Amino acid sequence: MSDFLKTMAELSAERARAANPALLSATFDKPLVPLQLGSFDVIAEIKDRSPAEGELAAHAGNRAERAQQYAQGGAVAISVLTEPSRFSGSLEHLEEVVMAVPGTPVMRKDFLVAPVQILEARAAGASGVLLIVTMLDDGKLREMLDCAWQHGMFVLLESFDSNDLARVDRLLENEVDRNKADDGQLLIGINTRNLRTLEVDGNRLEKLAPELPSARCVAESGLHTAEDAARVSGLGYRLALVGTALMRSDDPAVLVAQMCAAGSGRDPA
Repeated sequence: MSDFLKTMAELSAERARAANPALLSATFDKPLVPLQLGSFDVIAEIKDRSPAEGELAAHAGNRAERAQQYAQGGAVAISVLTEPSRFSGSLEHLEEVVMAVPGTPVMRKDFLVAPVQILEARAAGASGVLLIVTMLDDGKLREMLDCAWQHGMFVLLESFDSNDLARVDRLLENEVDRNKADDGQLLIGINTRNLRTLEVDGNRLEKLAPELPSARCVAESGLHTAEDAARVSGLGYRLALVGTALMRSDDPAVLVAQMCAAGSGRDPA
């Protein structure tokens, strides 16, 4: 685990210990919104800042309004950063977005290390969560996935290298996980950002393409244009998770629509 991920895991564990233990036996009444996947989709991200790009909120305007623009453009889901120390996120941001786009699935993106954090997301109205393979040993990853499945949520399982993808392949030997992948509720992500240097490795998506598991795979980080979407679609990715480019766009609805079209082989104009 890189130094950055180790720090994130430690800070996340502190937050998990402070979480409300009543969540472990709670009943959640906010509606789940299932993913409705097409031939190529965009998961559009809301984040106030990033360690690599700095402040983004000044470019973003109102979170609720931007989320509505994402949905208008055809985003299949909206990812919300809730990590507070490096990304200036919070669960309140997640709730705000959930309320703004009631017909669009919302995903908690964070460095989650404990099932109670999945329950926090569900209580806030999230329909899905991101989990990072390399941060979780096999036992903890199983526990986290089981918690998500129990509560009807989708999972984006983020990978960085061949070792992560080998672990994903072993997971997909499990019938429940295989069925979730077949139903499009377990997505496999490849993050191109090096979380030691925070630089994007532009070749990682291509390098790992031959090792992609038989599931819907998501290209993450470093995608900015419709041409980028077309390129990763050609490599076998069926979704793109796009953050900074959309947060800085003056017309994110148009950019989402263009990326979906280009990835699907349609004219993005």
